[in-house]
Amino acid sequence: MKQYFPSDYLPLLVQFSAAAAFVVVTMIATHLLGPKRNSKVKDAAWECGIEAKGDARTPISIKYFLTAILFVLFDIEVIFMYPWAVNFKELFREMGSVIFVEMLLFMALLLAGFYYVIKKGVLKWE
Repeated sequence: MKQYFPSDYLPLLVQFSAAAAFVVVTMIATHLLGPKRNSKVKDAAWECGIEAKGDARTPISIKYFLTAILFVLFDIEVIFMYPWAVNFKELFREMGSVIFVEMLLFMALLLAGFYYVIKKGVLKWE
C-alpha cells in the first residue's frame, strides 16, 4: 500500500487557498468598487420585477422541507459511491471482500433509512 506524506497534499492546499483568496478578494473588490446609489425605489422589496403583496411569512407545508432534506441526504450518500467505485478499484484487488462488505453495510444503512422514511409516510402527499 502506498504511504502518503503531508507534502503530497500541498497541491490541494494551494488550490483551496487560491480559491478562498479569489472569493475574498472578489467580495472585497465588488464592495469597494461597486456603485453605491440608494433610492426609495431601489431599496424596496421586489420579486421577479413584480411588487410584493401580502405577508412573506405564509405557512408552507413541512412535507416540502422534509422532501428537500431527504433529497440532499440521499444525494450526498450516493455521491460517496462513485469515488468509492473508481478510487478503490486497485485496493479492491488487494483487499477484495473486506471493502465489498463495507459497501454492502453502507448500502444497507442507506436502504434502512429509506425504508424508515417510506414507513413513516414522509413522501406521501395529500
